[in-house]
Amino acid sequence: MEDTMLAAVLTGFGGPEVLELRTVPVPVPGAGEVLVRVTAAALNNTDLWTRRGAYGLPGDPDALAGWRGPVDFPRIQGGDIAGEIAAVGDDVDPGRVGRRVVVDPAFYDGPGPDAGPIGLLGSEADGGFAGYVVAADGRAHDVTDSPLSDEQLAALPVAYGTAAGMLARGRIGAGETVFVTGSSGGVGLAAVQLASARGARVVALTAAGKEDAVREAGAAAVVVRGPDPHAVAGAVHDAAGGALDAVVDVVGGPLLPALLEHVRDGGRWVVAGALGGASVDLDLRRLYLHNVSLVGSSMHTPTHFAALVDDAVAGRVRPRIAASYPLASIHAAQEEFGRGEYVGKIVVTP
Repeated sequence: MEDTMLAAVLTGFGGPEVLELRTVPVPVPGAGEVLVRVTAAALNNTDLWTRRGAYGLPGDPDALAGWRGPVDFPRIQGGDIAGEIAAVGDDVDPGRVGRRVVVDPAFYDGPGPDAGPIGLLGSEADGGFAGYVVAADGRAHDVTDSPLSDEQLAALPVAYGTAAGMLARGRIGAGETVFVTGSSGGVGLAAVQLASARGARVVALTAAGKEDAVREAGAAAVVVRGPDPHAVAGAVHDAAGGALDAVVDVVGGPLLPALLEHVRDGGRWVVAGALGGASVDLDLRRLYLHNVSLVGSSMHTPTHFAALVDDAVAGRVRPRIAASYPLASIHAAQEEFGRGEYVGKIVVTP
């Protein structure tokens, strides 16, 4: 095995210039860890937001910060990782070498199955935009028997893990009418697929020209987004045929207060993104007078991820790959990602 590898290294907060392609040493797995040879890694909004330092801090929303606050530079980015175990550290079964895996990128606040995420590969530790990555043995899930391609497997952890967490925390089930925002992006499209697979009727919001791809993912009805949030809210109500049971929202912004009156009594609104605006003017009476739950959801738990791995092995989910780039073209991949004109996931391969 080689001693060095190509990696996309974040050197600070800023524009594309702070993400540098470097030749760095191959990491060595410690006790309880495995070394994964990366075969594919997918891009996420968190890669760009972390590079830009766009997460802010409590009490200082304009502060340059990563997902959980300060970032230790240099940092290899990339939280979505599929590959093959190349070596193992002490206390790990050597029979794991050669197994095909998808990596749960989360660091958790405890050992239990319902622990919450407090960190992420590619942010709090080096990630998968490289030839190799080190991960905890228990976070490298065996998917040797999955019919999915490496690119499809790499599309699962962050986007589908986040979507799975949203559906679980929102208690979304069969027979419910669910509205999904941002439905052509990674998390949104994953939510459409997973919610429809669970028997929910999905109404999805997307940009013009992307309707067919969202319907193919399982949406029963599609609404094209527009500049007037109240007009969009009315169109969603009509498409749903009445009040919504739940909203899976990865966008945030002014649509939340405009649409809230169309959520039924006892309904749920699950939020996991703020691309449309982090601050909203919300009438709290629309929540408590109608027993509507507003739920924040960040990534997934170990239980959510294990269920997602089962779906991958059984072939019950099929991520849509919009484009694939070599790792050496990471800047071109991020440029296409930032334009947002695609449907699905963009991946890089070492």
